Amino acid sequence: MRTKILELLEDEYSALDVMTINDRLNLKTVDELKELQYELDLLVSEHIVYFTNKNRYILYTKCPDFRKGRMQVNKSGNGFVVLEDEADIFVDRDNVGLALNGDIVLVKIMESHGSKREGMIVKVLERDLHNIVGEVKSDGTSLYFEPNEKLKITLTVDANTLNKCVEGEIVVVSIVDDLGKNRYIGVVSQHICHKDDANQDILTIAANHEIYPEFPEEAMMQAQDLPNEISGDLLLEEKKNRVDLTSEKIFTIDGEDTKDVDDAISLKIEDGYYVLKVSIADVSHYVTEGSPLDLEALKRGTSSYLAYSVIPMLPHKLSNGICSLNPNVIRCALTCEMKIDGRGVIVDSSIYPSLIKSKKKMTYTAVNHLLEENRIDPGYEEYADTLKAMQELAHIIRNRRVKRGATDFNVKEAKIICDANGCAIDIGVRKNGEGERLIEDFMVAANETVSTTLKNMGVPSLYRVHDTPLAEKVQSFIRFCGSCGINIKGKFAEITNPKMFQSLLKQIDVPERQGNIIRALAIRSMPKAYYSANDIGHFGLAVIPPYESYTHFTSPIRRYPDLQIHRLIWTYIVNKQVDEKTINYWENKLPSVAEAASKREVEAVNAEREVDKMKMAEYMEQHIGEEFIGVVAGVVGFGLFVQLDNLVEGLVPLDSLDGNNFVYDEEMNRLVDEASKKIYRIGDEIKVKCVRASKVDSEIDFEEVRVKELKKDEDEQVKRRELKMGKGRHHD
Repeated sequence: MRTKILELLEDEYSALDVMTINDRLNLKTVDELKELQYELDLLVSEHIVYFTNKNRYILYTKCPDFRKGRMQVNKSGNGFVVLEDEADIFVDRDNVGLALNGDIVLVKIMESHGSKREGMIVKVLERDLHNIVGEVKSDGTSLYFEPNEKLKITLTVDANTLNKCVEGEIVVVSIVDDLGKNRYIGVVSQHICHKDDANQDILTIAANHEIYPEFPEEAMMQAQDLPNEISGDLLLEEKKNRVDLTSEKIFTIDGEDTKDVDDAISLKIEDGYYVLKVSIADVSHYVTEGSPLDLEALKRGTSSYLAYSVIPMLPHKLSNGICSLNPNVIRCALTCEMKIDGRGVIVDSSIYPSLIKSKKKMTYTAVNHLLEENRIDPGYEEYADTLKAMQELAHIIRNRRVKRGATDFNVKEAKIICDANGCAIDIGVRKNGEGERLIEDFMVAANETVSTTLKNMGVPSLYRVHDTPLAEKVQSFIRFCGSCGINIKGKFAEITNPKMFQSLLKQIDVPERQGNIIRALAIRSMPKAYYSANDIGHFGLAVIPPYESYTHFTSPIRRYPDLQIHRLIWTYIVNKQVDEKTINYWENKLPSVAEAASKREVEAVNAEREVDKMKMAEYMEQHIGEEFIGVVAGVVGFGLFVQLDNLVEGLVPLDSLDGNNFVYDEEMNRLVDEASKKIYRIGDEIKVKCVRASKVDSEIDFEEVRVKELKKDEDEQVKRRELKMGKGRHHD
């Protein structure tokens, strides 16, 4: 019945009532009608079919103006609907309806201006009853809960749980009972921090995404029982089952402030081949499957890097201690050893448990000095030749990947600098130098080697996959390029392989400021990568099954899928367990692990973006009245979004632009002043003044510094110079 319903609705572009569907399916009996109604209700509950206000049914895919997504509401009451493979949809506070932060909602697109869209909430599809974040306040006699978001429901918080709080505490309230008519009962379920704490703003956003700094007591107890070091009898025991690499010249390269070090590298050249060893912290040795630490790691899915702070996937006893590949201490690892020829082909490889002892914790800054400027920092002298050979190998690996069709977007990322109190004091752009790219190239090679090894064994595994771009999104991007004066040549009606998309991007030759905007839009035209037990390949890296395969193996301290891959390596490769029972176990388990990890990754990314927007607004509060040169990053009917060189982005409302009668040209994605014919489009440089910034609302407003204002400023400067030189005075 279900299949027949879906096949019928697939051919319909108008909503049908139940009796029409019944007749179209040629159903004759009352029992068949009951079964039809049951299946329709099920499809509605699964958000596959939309049940309209007129009691009709239609597939969501047949509703061009409707989207399903997760609601995010800020303190101002405005919000965004976050979609999986599209840009977020803005929702004004007047159009939020009864939706709460975290709800799965149906949004109707009201206005569409290129990638910027505005909508209204039509229906709450699935209520999030877990996360309502707010502050505990006092009315003088008793405590009460005030949500951060403006709720359009009546929420009563259990007094017994409130009385365990203190005034000013930031807490999470979970709804435990629905009384009907938008009335709910809630309890305090998480204590986050106090409103006066330096990082309360970050922790509040994190809590909205179910990211909490505190670990359950059971997990902490398990962590406390773990060793602090590997020595004595424990070292002798570990040597029985591991390859001893402690005497080799192995080292790590990370940022200056990195404390969770999970990858180390070494390189030798033997018989004309590069022998690269990528050794990764063996977290699975300490985080056993099904243990309290494992269950909490799965729940978190990933570490969250929020501005200057980190909320780790594992307690610091592991992430900064026994699992971190710190210098001059012995650590357990899994090593992927690769023999690579001069073309970048991995001609042989092996994966095995090891013991390593990192000889040095290098920094990207010092490595970049050596590789980019030939400037050797103190303490790096004995590693100079090895690092240069590594750079040579990294270029070979990268060039081979590019020839295969891999896309190198190299989009800039903001780096937010905060003071001791957590206040944003500077915003820069993260450097992606030779050192950073070297590590990236080696990690990608190891990830591909491990995944391909497991794939060739024919055993169930976990993959990092990235699908082919949809034709309509590619065409939309090509049209956008045309509106920017970039003429894309060639046939790209359908992108069938990575080299085609690579060929398209090579035709984009614009200045760096505009290039970063366009590369970011190119990424948005592609699907998002995710985790899966089904290997469909990785389009962006040009990994095409069955010849290649890709997974995440290199960061088990901060990503759960990597930890899971380590368990599979121990199961299949080290312990050689490939019996039917083992295969069935992982076939059943891995799909749910992939789904959970993908969802938690999305939440972490969304939290990171929210924190960045909030901290950027906080930073710009200190620069109201200052002028900047920026680039138009988005064009909408009500103004322009302008991005500064430090990647801060703000809105220039229509009425502050240099013109009087602007019309939005949706086809060309630009604003045109019909009187002066002045045009604004993405990529244009523009001088703006910051006129408003709100950390509370995570919003920044600019206004254009108009030509006549610039002329007036120049005239004033001339007058001042003339007065200083004794000119321009009046004599009676």
